[in-house]
Amino acid sequence: MANTLRLEKYSIGVGDRFAREAEAQLRACQLAVAQGADVIPVWNKSNREHLIIGSDPATARVTADRAVRALGWDKPYHVDADHIRLETVDRFIPHADFFTIDVADWIGRPAEASAIRSFVQRHSELAGTEIPEIDPPLRTTVGQVKLAAAKYLLAVREAGRIHRHITRARAGQAFITEVSMDETELPQAPVELLVILAALADEGIPVQAIAPKFTGRFNKGVDYAGDVERFEKEFREDLSVIALATARYALPPNLKLSVHSGSDKFSIYPAIRRSLEKTGAGLHLKTAGTTWLAELIGLAESGGAGLDLVKDVYAAALARRMEFCEPYAAVIDIDPALLPGAETVRLWDAEQFVSALRHDNANPHYNPHLRQLLHVGFKAAAAMGTRYLDALEMCRDSVARNVTDNLFHQHLRPVFLFSENGRRAMNPA
Repeated sequence: MANTLRLEKYSIGVGDRFAREAEAQLRACQLAVAQGADVIPVWNKSNREHLIIGSDPATARVTADRAVRALGWDKPYHVDADHIRLETVDRFIPHADFFTIDVADWIGRPAEASAIRSFVQRHSELAGTEIPEIDPPLRTTVGQVKLAAAKYLLAVREAGRIHRHITRARAGQAFITEVSMDETELPQAPVELLVILAALADEGIPVQAIAPKFTGRFNKGVDYAGDVERFEKEFREDLSVIALATARYALPPNLKLSVHSGSDKFSIYPAIRRSLEKTGAGLHLKTAGTTWLAELIGLAESGGAGLDLVKDVYAAALARRMEFCEPYAAVIDIDPALLPGAETVRLWDAEQFVSALRHDNANPHYNPHLRQLLHVGFKAAAAMGTRYLDALEMCRDSVARNVTDNLFHQHLRPVFLFSENGRRAMNPA
């Protein structure tokens, strides 16, 4: 398709809050390739994050390009304008080649009755559709199609408006489109996802990744909270709907699921891997903030000034907890009573701090409340300016090692490699 870059089968969204870890992240992808899994990096950063850090989209492109040159990466890579909307997209257009269009705010706004009637008439095939691999078997009804159209048509229409704006502004430069519908209250049922994909085809959007809402809690920086079996069932159903929609509509054949807030969701990674193995489907896994936490662990492990700095970050995050948590209220669960006091943390040695922060469910000292607070507390580090950035360079070996190890061993290996020891990797073809 014109103006469309092809997104590879397996890709991982890698956030880099302070634009210092691109090489360490890319090394993790190189390790995956060496073990047989071609997983390409997509550096993603949202407008909100840029505003908090004081960075700009050009920086994300420069750091990604620099890392690729330094490590001799010869496979595709991309820079994602993450969760953009019409009012925020323009500053990303010269620098990104992957656009995650976020239309969550439009979900549930009822479309006009004439638009719903027109959609249902145009897509008479939707009523009575049997979706394969659904248990119990599902045959869609006219009523279900109408309800789904009423709920999602305006959101899809907005996605079309944003996509056309990007296309015009890029003036022939190709790009990848993802559509995000995950930041909403309820997961999409199979018939709803099918209606969404039909409507996206109507809008002429060559969507290559779709981010639906799944059951359960996808809290920032910690494990999945919910029914893993139910998640796996939903994931398989969504893959079936995508296979049906790509065969039926003019959608890219490589359209795949995108799992947002996917970092550290260790309990569902086996379910995702099983589904990919069985179906041969692709996946985009977004892991944004886990790299920032790996930076903190690397600083703490270094001891001395690095450890002192992360204690200061924690103290500032604790003091400004309400402010830092408010924008992320829907994706964190922090019990203030389980947060250690700043003076208690001041007395910790490096091992104590790392044990509390590192995501290790087997460690009795691991504290997911502290971890979530620090996940959203990067504004405290941003306020330190060069002190924080200088510390990252002073502790470069420890920080880079933790970033690479976390991304490869905790994320790439369990999702994209068949076996735990990595001897048999997924076929990327």
